[in-house]
Amino acid sequence: MSDPTRTSQSTRHATGPAGAAARTPAAAVAPAIRRPRVAAFRILITLAALTGLLLEALSTSAPAPAHLLASFTVQANIAVALVSVCSAHRAWTGRSPVSPRITGALLSFLTLTALLHHALPAADSTAFTLPAGTGPTTTAQAISHQLLYTLTPLAALADWLLLTTPRGFRLPHAWQWPAYPLLYLSFTLASPATTGTPSPTLTTALTIALAICALPLIAIAIDQVRPSPLLHNNRISPTGIGPLK
Repeated sequence: MSDPTRTSQSTRHATGPAGAAARTPAAAVAPAIRRPRVAAFRILITLAALTGLLLEALSTSAPAPAHLLASFTVQANIAVALVSVCSAHRAWTGRSPVSPRITGALLSFLTLTALLHHALPAADSTAFTLPAGTGPTTTAQAISHQLLYTLTPLAALADWLLLTTPRGFRLPHAWQWPAYPLLYLSFTLASPATTGTPSPTLTTALTIALAICALPLIAIAIDQVRPSPLLHNNRISPTGIGPLK
């Protein structure tokens, strides 16, 4: 005959936290949520960036490939295309999103190039923008500029505002994101021949440096106060991670 005391103890152990986890192992694991519409939008961002880069490269008046790759605009859009396709795959398969540290940096890079192109004409002669060709601007180049300087940055901005939850950007990002653009600016000032563009004037260089440092601060400030998007089923970032640290 079984001992009722030991039976009672066994029952208590089985119904404890470990026993419950053993009986229902899937209850402790959050189900993966696939986001096909988010994935499709990010694929469109990738296609916009790649199409702009391809049109620029194939333009009859485009410069040598080495000088093209030396452009900060080209580098930023290549990085955005790679990260966007990775983010699309994660959204499609229900995996965790790409870190806001990476997506925020690329957003600031794209915003920087768009700002310099549209608001600072003097920057168009620097390595931050697309290098000037040897002839008049072709139709392919005009379309490329619209894709790289307008459509892709706006799409990345919409992605951040509409498809991610707020407060993903942290205060340390304010000095992490400007690191590469400032190094790039220093390199263009020291070795203008390498990028195939003239060295920017002191005023232009200071303006670019100010924009490089200000844009991350603006993005972080907006991220702390912006409301959560309404597209709950398509959200690609985790829930808010608390106050700014």
